[in-house]
Amino acid sequence: MTTFNDFGLHADINRALAAKDYTVPTPIQTQAIPPLMKGRDLCGIAQTGTGKTAGFSLPSIHHLLTYPHRPTPRGCRMLVLAPTRELAAQIAQSCRDYGRFTKLSVSTVFGGVPINKQIRDLAQGVDILVATPGRLLDLIDQRALRLDDVEIFVLDEADQMMDMGFIHSLRRVAKLLPSRRQNLFFSATMPKEIAHLAEQFLEDPVTVSVTPAATTVEKISQFSTFVEQKEKQALLHSIVASEDIDRALIFTRTKHGADRVVRHLAGAGIKAMAIHGNKSQSQRTHALQAFRSGDIKLLVATDIAARGIDVSGVSHVINFEIPNVPEQYVHRIGRTARAGAEGKAISFIAPDERPYMRDIERVTRSKSEPMPLPENFNELVRNLPKPVAPPRDTGSQGRDPNRQRQEANRGRGGGKPQGERGPRRDGPAGEGAEGQRKRRFRPRNKSVGAHKSAVKRVG
Repeated sequence: MTTFNDFGLHADINRALAAKDYTVPTPIQTQAIPPLMKGRDLCGIAQTGTGKTAGFSLPSIHHLLTYPHRPTPRGCRMLVLAPTRELAAQIAQSCRDYGRFTKLSVSTVFGGVPINKQIRDLAQGVDILVATPGRLLDLIDQRALRLDDVEIFVLDEADQMMDMGFIHSLRRVAKLLPSRRQNLFFSATMPKEIAHLAEQFLEDPVTVSVTPAATTVEKISQFSTFVEQKEKQALLHSIVASEDIDRALIFTRTKHGADRVVRHLAGAGIKAMAIHGNKSQSQRTHALQAFRSGDIKLLVATDIAARGIDVSGVSHVINFEIPNVPEQYVHRIGRTARAGAEGKAISFIAPDERPYMRDIERVTRSKSEPMPLPENFNELVRNLPKPVAPPRDTGSQGRDPNRQRQEANRGRGGGKPQGERGPRRDGPAGEGAEGQRKRRFRPRNKSVGAHKSAVKRVG
């Protein structure tokens, strides 16, 4: 197949592709679309940026248009599961783009936003539903969604689903799906546990693979610098000032680390935003839109939050902290050098991270080029601007409602969150509002307690 017209897709789909000036399919699209149009199950091994979303959405939309009928109330004809909110929103937008000249309905459901609007959107049924596992099961438990009419089921980024602990949710979803359906399973890597999960969903699948697991893109120039952990911020400021950056993704291992990097950059007058699981959905969406539009050039992210994000024009990937899983390094640097462009990946390696880098080089079968520290680096470290103070926590405003509910439940359970040194004072988290009320009326001295005992005896 040399053009999309060769696939025999529905005329409305070809019209949408022409409007986006898409003519030549990518390798995974060439391999996946023909068997999917025949109704076969498919197991695809492909990383983000290979064109897999179009690879599964185009033939699926073709099926929905070829066999048209109204979705049942509270039902959907095609279900796509994605591990993160950003990836779910991205897939849904692609489906809308490819179905723009059709009457197919597309809905997205994920946590972090009010559930009532999602319930209303699903009441009449939708053709295509893109969801994260947690919110999907919430809607099912509230009887706002049923899966017994699903014709096409897509599981995207299966390895990330496993890493995020969604395995039990996926098994529950599998039991709710009808036995007769078409299954599409995508994963960037295929270790034994992922292959076993695939067996539970797929029946006599066609397997397609592009970009073998744990290999790096040829057009990415990889550099590494050995530096002390406490000096990494100074090195980042130097690179941002000296490199010709169009857009840069900066990766940290932790959510607090991402916020700390942003505050240090702000202290130096450098505009950046962070995206991670502690951010509310509106904050994450705003940061991603600002990065896409060019309002900010630097986006600081954790691995989970950045998984599946496909933003064009990323010229640099900076590993502020090295991942301890080699495959994660491949996912990170794969955010640059998209669509034939060149990219640059720079890794900051602290002494305790050197074993991680050796593992990465062994798995990827490549070595990064050493990048020396700037000549005036000691001066940069001494004169590092102070970070901007974090915003004062004024309560639950702007916080993720799911996180608030989790904290409240954790407080009612009587235990402190792991790693927390004491009860929180900013709301229902910690020991919980109920516990605070009880403590407020606790006797403060013996005389009060004795008075209550006397009252009891008299009664």
